[in-house]
Amino acid sequence: MFAGTLGGYTRGYILKNISDKPYYAHQLADDLNLDYETTRRHLDILVKNRIITTKEDKSGKRYYISKNMEPNLNDIIQIWEKIHMDIS
Repeated sequence: MFAGTLGGYTRGYILKNISDKPYYAHQLADDLNLDYETTRRHLDILVKNRIITTKEDKSGKRYYISKNMEPNLNDIIQIWEKIHMDIS
C-alpha cells in the first residue's frame, strides 16, 4: 500500500497529514501542493482499503484516520518517513 507501490509515497504523505487533523480533499490538495484529481484518487484508495474514513457535513466529505488504523499509525508514519528520507 505504501512501500514499493506506485503512488505509495503520495498515499503515505496524505496519511501522515490526515493523522495530524481531518481534511477536505481540496484542502489537502492545496496544503500538499498536489493535483486535486490525484489527491482524490489516492483518498479513494485509502478509503477502499479502510485506512481512512469519511464523514459528510455541509461542506462535503472530511477525511479521518479510521479507527482500525489508529493502533498501527505510528508504524506506518515511520515507514513513510524512511521512504521520504531515502528519496530526498
